[in-house]
Amino acid sequence: LKDQFDNLDKHTQWGIDFLEKYAKFVKERIEIEQNYAKQLRNLVKKYCPKRSSKDEEPRFTSCIAFFNILNELNDYAGQREVVAEEMGHRVYGELMRYSHDLKTERKMHLQEGRKAQQYLDMCWKQMDNSKKKFERECREAEKAQQSYERLDNDTNATKADVEKAKQQLNLRTHMADENKNEYAAQLQNFNGEQHKHYYIVIPQIYKQLQEMDERRTIKLSECYKGFADSERKVIPIISKCLEGMILAAKSVDEHRDSQLVIDCFKSGFEPPGDFPFEDYSQNIYRTISDGTISTPKQEGMRIDSKTTVGKAKGKLWLFGKKPKPQSPPLTPTSLYTSSTPNGSQYPIFSIEPVHYCMSDIKTGKPRIPSFRSLKRGYFCLQGPALEDFSHLPPEQRRKKLQQRIDELNRELQKETDQKDALIKMKDVYEKNPQMGDPSSLQPKLTETMSNMDRLRMEIHKNEAWLSEVEGKVAARSDRRHSSDINHLVTQGRESPEGSYTDDANQEVRGPPQQHAHPNEFDDEFEDDDPLPAIGHCKAIYPFDGHNEGTLAMKEGEILYIIEEDKGDGWTRARRHNGEEGYVPTSYIDVTLEKNSKGA
Repeated sequence: LKDQFDNLDKHTQWGIDFLEKYAKFVKERIEIEQNYAKQLRNLVKKYCPKRSSKDEEPRFTSCIAFFNILNELNDYAGQREVVAEEMGHRVYGELMRYSHDLKTERKMHLQEGRKAQQYLDMCWKQMDNSKKKFERECREAEKAQQSYERLDNDTNATKADVEKAKQQLNLRTHMADENKNEYAAQLQNFNGEQHKHYYIVIPQIYKQLQEMDERRTIKLSECYKGFADSERKVIPIISKCLEGMILAAKSVDEHRDSQLVIDCFKSGFEPPGDFPFEDYSQNIYRTISDGTISTPKQEGMRIDSKTTVGKAKGKLWLFGKKPKPQSPPLTPTSLYTSSTPNGSQYPIFSIEPVHYCMSDIKTGKPRIPSFRSLKRGYFCLQGPALEDFSHLPPEQRRKKLQQRIDELNRELQKETDQKDALIKMKDVYEKNPQMGDPSSLQPKLTETMSNMDRLRMEIHKNEAWLSEVEGKVAARSDRRHSSDINHLVTQGRESPEGSYTDDANQEVRGPPQQHAHPNEFDDEFEDDDPLPAIGHCKAIYPFDGHNEGTLAMKEGEILYIIEEDKGDGWTRARRHNGEEGYVPTSYIDVTLEKNSKGA
């Protein structure tokens, strides 16, 4: 290859071009990964529920499983971003840096080869010039010798002409000898430089080019391996994401979803009772002189609720029109019991819903449009919602009251935390007057205490409604049991539970649900103290943490959690030595404290 300098020049240029071609391939693969991850995140964002809407929170297991799958898909998109980032750092970035260095090294070696070739060409030109000069002087010396010999043999030539020709011959001969010596020296120098060029300089340059090309090949091999390693590193996490999707699919429970539908739409009403027989033939036996409405004979003169509510509406009584029924007192006894002449008590309601509706339809003054109203519930009033939710069915009313109590408890907890913070700051101001005036916090403290008293009153009022309804549930359960046993005796006397009355507190509710008080409190005052820990976590995978603001961690390392994930995939954590930073949420197993305040 000593005479293949130009071919080696072309080969090394091809090697650099191939390196850049592979770098372009990696760049396009990175763009595909980034676009794929972006599209996946947009897809997840499109189908995730809005955080602001509490009514649309997933409750059914099928919905929860779907949103868990969306979360796993979001983590999967994050791993595609990790692949793109890893390829960008380990492969594409390294290739571009190495390509730049390779071009610089190749240019230096080619310049050295060209300089060596130029120096050899210069030596050859010097040798060639001395050769031509020696050749020219030899021809001149030959001419001078021929001229001298001609004059020396010529008898007519003067002695001076002969002597002059002899001197010219000696001069040309001497110059030819000098040029001969110079030509010999230049030839010897050229031969030496040519031997050095082809046996020392050029082989060394070619060896450097060979090493450079071999390093390029090794670098390509390493980049090929790094390209595959970038994908292989995330395979365990991607497998966990897929396992999470499978677990989410297995968590779907059709029976639980059906029970949620029942609990959601359960009104608390019992099915309507049997319609009693109405004897219209009693009017045949009424005398002409009788101006009052005859009523069926009742044992102990007890008025039948069917007759008083259905038929007697709009008719005259013995002493005028039927008086309006008064609302009974808000006591369990008056709401649920009525006395008989023999002193026994049995549970009744002021109005039977179905019977009352049918009586109104018969008298031409319907209270509800059709039987379809029974499906929607008897208490769907057309007007503003009442404070105690008495316009709702019993079961829905119980849920609404329980939700309001939970919200009031959360607000009370926030006000309590704010009061503690104000008292603490007031103590600091009293100990260090230069930091602030303690009296400036008194108005805010007074307002907070007032809000706490108001919230306690609201909670007490709603709990009274709730306990009242829960008491009715127990009474209803006992009454339902007795009515099942004595169905024939009580038929026509009792009315279905859950009927609507003018008293808003007669709705029935189920057992209260447990509620938890949130312990989060956003401190309104900034200080230099570190954020409190709200939990701890264990690193499932190692994290380098090269970027600014991140925290490096080892697999199995325990860290404190000081800020939860806000939806961007990062959680703020702290080491035991106080070092803080953000770590990927998918890389850790988080355990939050039950009471995060002051943890």
